[in-house]
Amino acid sequence: MTIIRLDASFTRWDELLTLILTAFASMNGRIDPPSSALSLTAEALAAKAEAEIGHVAIDDGRLTGCLFLRPEADCLYVGKLAVLPSAQGKGLGRRLLDIAEETASALGLPALRLETRIELTDNHAVFAAWGFSRTAEKAHPGFARTTFIEMRKILAPQISPA
Repeated sequence: MTIIRLDASFTRWDELLTLILTAFASMNGRIDPPSSALSLTAEALAAKAEAEIGHVAIDDGRLTGCLFLRPEADCLYVGKLAVLPSAQGKGLGRRLLDIAEETASALGLPALRLETRIELTDNHAVFAAWGFSRTAEKAHPGFARTTFIEMRKILAPQISPA
């Protein structure tokens, strides 16, 4: 398993789109509004990789996971964390999150932030086990009820060698 940072040499956008749609397919019909992943295109992913910090996991030549990171004022936003169902439960999501933590540390950001849909309680439990705490409940535009929660993980401060 290799995890690489997306750059101009990456050309497998259609495969990356398929990975995300496959990983998020279990949400279809469970969440409202539908996932923004459904409106992604290969071109949109390429633009996202230019604007954000993207990584993909490759196992035996096949894309098996990804995440996109966006620096914010006080944290690093973790988005589109996706792992193929056949690769789930093997530590890949945790490895990708380790990269997010390393990136935040390198950028001097003290926390990670992510959003997960209110209906996806299994995701809430996984993120809590990984050190995230619920920090807010929010609604998508046009919704009067909570549609997603925000979770944060405060990172250990880096200790500089004396």
